[in-house]
Amino acid sequence: MTTFHSTRSTTDSLTAKQAIRKGIADDGGLFVSDSLGSERVDIASLAGKSYQQIAQTVLAKLLPDFTEEELSDCIRAAYGDQWSDPAITPLKPLGDDYILELFNGPTSAFKDVALQILPRFMARTTPADGDADEKIMILTATSGDTGKAALAGFADAPGTAITVFYPEGKVSQVQQLQMTTQTGSNVNVCAVKGNFDDAQSAVKRIFGDHELAAELAGESHTVLSSANSINVGRLVPQVVYYFAAYAQLLEDQVINVGDEVEFCVPTGNFGDILAGYYAKMLGLPVKHLIVASDKNNVLFDFLTTGTYNRQRPFFQTISPSMDILISSNLERMLYYFSDKDTRLISMLMNDLNQWGAYEVPEEMLAKIRSLFGCGWADEDQVRESIHDCWEKNHYVIDPHTACGYFVMQQIPRDPLTPRVLLSTASPYKFPRVVNESLGLDATGTDFECMDVLSKATGTTAPAALRGLETADVRFDDVVEIDAMEDYVRSAAEK
Repeated sequence: MTTFHSTRSTTDSLTAKQAIRKGIADDGGLFVSDSLGSERVDIASLAGKSYQQIAQTVLAKLLPDFTEEELSDCIRAAYGDQWSDPAITPLKPLGDDYILELFNGPTSAFKDVALQILPRFMARTTPADGDADEKIMILTATSGDTGKAALAGFADAPGTAITVFYPEGKVSQVQQLQMTTQTGSNVNVCAVKGNFDDAQSAVKRIFGDHELAAELAGESHTVLSSANSINVGRLVPQVVYYFAAYAQLLEDQVINVGDEVEFCVPTGNFGDILAGYYAKMLGLPVKHLIVASDKNNVLFDFLTTGTYNRQRPFFQTISPSMDILISSNLERMLYYFSDKDTRLISMLMNDLNQWGAYEVPEEMLAKIRSLFGCGWADEDQVRESIHDCWEKNHYVIDPHTACGYFVMQQIPRDPLTPRVLLSTASPYKFPRVVNESLGLDATGTDFECMDVLSKATGTTAPAALRGLETADVRFDDVVEIDAMEDYVRSAAEK
């Protein structure tokens, strides 16, 4: 039986359902399974399969205590008409390379892939002998996209509530409106004074507060869980689209079964690219995974030097969802690359907590670098990439995808290895930056910018984004970092 334990100790032994329900381990570590890689997906069987069929195969390997029927119900509900493309994550040619569109879901960001299915997973994790009145309160800090995707997934989902914190003034106008206009009787949205790292660290502290947990359970029948990519139920659905990309390359006869592929992934919290490592462990022929960062290039520095140092200036950039200095999911990757050494991981994370930095052993760094490449783009390079991609390919990319586009152009390509760029958000989430980059009018509101972009490029703004202009704002709360716990208490009482 596949069981999950913390990256920092092996004292837990949880099923996938228990790990998803709990979200984060008691010692602050992330849940991992030591059986990852013991079972493989049959690559030869992928061609011609639908996204839903591939999801059934991949998720069955990663979440073995969900029955076949439970998984198919979750998949059917998560990947249906709410997606604007029947392929869910279509692969398209981009010059000599390929782009995997992950933004065709209801909130126009890649987070939808996981956050449409996570609430369905959650609903099936209630223990048979559990408290019938117990509700799960999803508690999430967002750098922009996770918040809305989580709200859309959990709004009015039975037996759940959701509270989202975002850094005040550090998300785009569209991202903020997506969250503050969210409908649903079980949702709460609050801005915090600080940046994403401040908010995420506070959320982790709240998860680790055992007195608060006892109080919420006793008084409000509420247990806290996470929809951030620290939750294993958020991570594993993302593994599917790597296989879906490979299946589409097979179908288009770009590759033969067993041929290797490279993926370039814009990432801040390391979840999106870690899913690619999980895919490789399940047998997908991944040659390299290329980490693309923005000016907050803590991952680039780590992958080039072996030292992770968060004691550095925080930059607010035009790719806000990647403005992160504490990259949570890296901890899972380090666990696997340290040969599952929980003591070492615990030490490294303690160093990060106490000193703001850690250093990994040289031989471990060499192993990591044999698979993971890296690069980063500054603001000007991001804008130039948006412009260059449009000029060369007549394809509009958002500023996060543009980080990946820039990095991919810098890395020498092997003509025999196809390269896939993961496109993480619709350009219409960041219409002002995109218009500025393309030399279009960017003086009006974000909505006027959308109309200008649509007219100039012949593309269409997603209706859910364009409709935000007239949506009612429901949430305007702003709190200090140290008041977040009280906000969670009052949300649980609602």
